[in-house]
Amino acid sequence: MPQRLPEALLFDLGGVLVDIDFGRALSAWAPYSRLSLAELRSSFRHDLEYERHERGEIEAAEYFAHLAKTLHLSANLCQIEQGWNSIFVGEIVRTRRLVENMRAHLPCYAFTNTNASHMRTWSRLFPSVVDAFDRIFASHELGLRKPDRSAYDQICQRVALPAASIVFYDDLPANVVAAVDAGLQGVLVRSPTDVASSLQSFGYEVDAGEA
Repeated sequence: MPQRLPEALLFDLGGVLVDIDFGRALSAWAPYSRLSLAELRSSFRHDLEYERHERGEIEAAEYFAHLAKTLHLSANLCQIEQGWNSIFVGEIVRTRRLVENMRAHLPCYAFTNTNASHMRTWSRLFPSVVDAFDRIFASHELGLRKPDRSAYDQICQRVALPAASIVFYDDLPANVVAAVDAGLQGVLVRSPTDVASSLQSFGYEVDAGEA
């Protein structure tokens, strides 16, 4: 049973509203590397520089130079960025429609670990996702990223609501656990059905086509 009726909903984007695949970037970079695709997969990490990039502590050029060194890429920065932005597969339409319908009842926000280059790309590719939210919080603009506790605290302050009144949806268990530890209500999302079931548990009606 829900601990408390929500006063706002907070959604991750990648894996919840937008399908992403980092394998697409590795495939795009493969022709520029002396490493095999399997070696690229094992070499690419969400490492310290990746996290710094998502917190806006380093610019894209510095991060792409780090990728070129780590992955042994002969590509120029433009070619690296093209591969970097190829990860976006498509919109998860059912979840976006759920968000749109819930805005008649509650404010809906997004909080995404991202970077400036990715944000420009998904904003252009998926304008309906951007428009579905009252506000989108991006890690590189906040200077904070999930699953850091301070990131969740900052979101609560910015929407001026107590943590317990916010329901957070994310596809990564670590992010959900961290949100719960910060006092939010957390829901692990494997498919749009998880979002629909959560909303139904709060008493909201969800159309069959969206569940």
